[in-house]
Amino acid sequence: MAARIKKGDKVTVLAGKDKGKTGEVLLVIPERDRVLVQGINLVKKHQKQTASEEAGIKQKELSIHVSNVAIIDSETSKPTRIGFKFLDDGKKVRYAKKSGEVIDG
Repeated sequence: MAARIKKGDKVTVLAGKDKGKTGEVLLVIPERDRVLVQGINLVKKHQKQTASEEAGIKQKELSIHVSNVAIIDSETSKPTRIGFKFLDDGKKVRYAKKSGEVIDG
């Protein structure tokens, strides 16, 4: 599968408890088709004390399936699907299907 969503992309959540929220992709896990989005799918983890960390209840993000997120089109500020095309110099780039704008230049 081609990498439609990459680290650093601004995405919006399409389904689940955080539907409608937006965030930046922190990590992509291609072998499991999942992404880690900043501030999305937060859970509380009970942390045991270690030599480097204090004990307590920590909040952390869990991954979300890639089908439940969509890239935000920078031109329209709305979710859009991603397509691929080749530029005149032969470089393959991603583009927003709604506006036709190239995402990675």
